Amino acid sequence: MKAEKLREQDTKELETRVREMTQQLFHLKFQISMGQTDGLKKYRALRKDRARALTLLREREIAAQAARAEESR
Repeated sequence: MKAEKLREQDTKELETRVREMTQQLFHLKFQISMGQTDGLKKYRALRKDRARALTLLREREIAAQAARAEESR
């Protein structure tokens, strides 16, 4: 998933998507360990997408903190 698509979503949607990706990663990892699937490419891509979403959430958190600090001055 592209970062532009993720940026269009609001914070609640991103948090929901991260939870879904975490669950998918768990299931994929379990399937890979059991030898049921060879979806290693999907696993790697999902990890990267989750990292992108977490990065955007963190950027928004930092921006909100900066805005609060600026208001308190």
